Amino acid sequence: MAEFIVSARKYRPMAFTEVVGQRHITETLKNALKTGKVAHAFLFCGPRGVGKTTSARIMAKTLNCLNPGENFEPCNQCESCKAFNTSHSFNIHELDAASNNSVDDIRMLIDQVRILPQIGKYSVYIIDEVHMLSQAAFNAFLKTLEEPPAHAIFILATTEKHKILPTILSRCQVFDFKRISVEDIAKHLENIAKSEGVSVEGDALHVIAQKADGALRDALSIFDRIVTFSGDKLTYEAVISNLNVLDYDYYFKITDLALDSNYRELLIVFNEILDNGFDGQHFNAGLAEHFRNLLVAQDSKSVNLLEAGENIKQKYLAQSKSCEADYLFEALKICNQADLDYKEAGNKRLLIELMLLRLAALKKKLQMT
Repeated sequence: MAEFIVSARKYRPMAFTEVVGQRHITETLKNALKTGKVAHAFLFCGPRGVGKTTSARIMAKTLNCLNPGENFEPCNQCESCKAFNTSHSFNIHELDAASNNSVDDIRMLIDQVRILPQIGKYSVYIIDEVHMLSQAAFNAFLKTLEEPPAHAIFILATTEKHKILPTILSRCQVFDFKRISVEDIAKHLENIAKSEGVSVEGDALHVIAQKADGALRDALSIFDRIVTFSGDKLTYEAVISNLNVLDYDYYFKITDLALDSNYRELLIVFNEILDNGFDGQHFNAGLAEHFRNLLVAQDSKSVNLLEAGENIKQKYLAQSKSCEADYLFEALKICNQADLDYKEAGNKRLLIELMLLRLAALKKKLQMT
């Protein structure tokens, strides 16, 4: 059986142009390389799975590349690049601060810093999860971080910038990585699906991207899991089934029934949702987001804020025409109040059912005022 490599590793970016959703950082780093204004210490901050360690590795590889291209991308052909790509480079050192966080670990690193690089100009030290270092380790690191040898460059990465000492922050160039947009993640997944020979539905990719919450690594893990489940055809139905996501159609149906003041059918549909294994709070949060999306879809200037596939987006645009803005404002208030009351409610099902009944009565109530 052929060795399986997860997509997060198989399609890990090898150049700055391949990094998804962080152009403001990759362009800055490339410009620093072009102009020769490379700092001796960097701090990459941001949520998990957005490209911090990947960008650090690309930066380290490019710094030692013997034949960088016109855009200062690594050539992947020289001796230094090949050594890095096969994990045999002696110029690039990675330390996981989560498991090497003692003062002795940092002292060993400081001793190692004195050694000159064998190939290329720089010895690059990538310290991941740097916020996990102990107080003593941080203090031992300060002097070396402020005045390292000319051949040493430090790239620190962390998901918790607030835990880093101000004295460390002041010695680094700080780069804040952002969550990757749903659109960028969906587009990247589409390219990977083509490479893997998997046919996909756009709506399915958007659901995966939303579930990943801005982390591309999470999106790739979900993608692998669902492809294993569904084979070479990735459908919207397979995604919502595998991820236990409530189908958009339920929210459209609930809204139509509420606008028609159809009390009985509302309760029947909600019972069906509960039978499918979803709890009331999950449903309520999704319904509130649905009303928010309908509000967004009413204005051509804000319609781009909809993070959904093209088919779903058209449904929002169609349904938004039958909803008054005042109705949506009040519906959001009702959902929000139900969310606040949910934890303290003795009968949680009854609370959500009362919320649905209020939504069903809302249109007539607004017409009377």
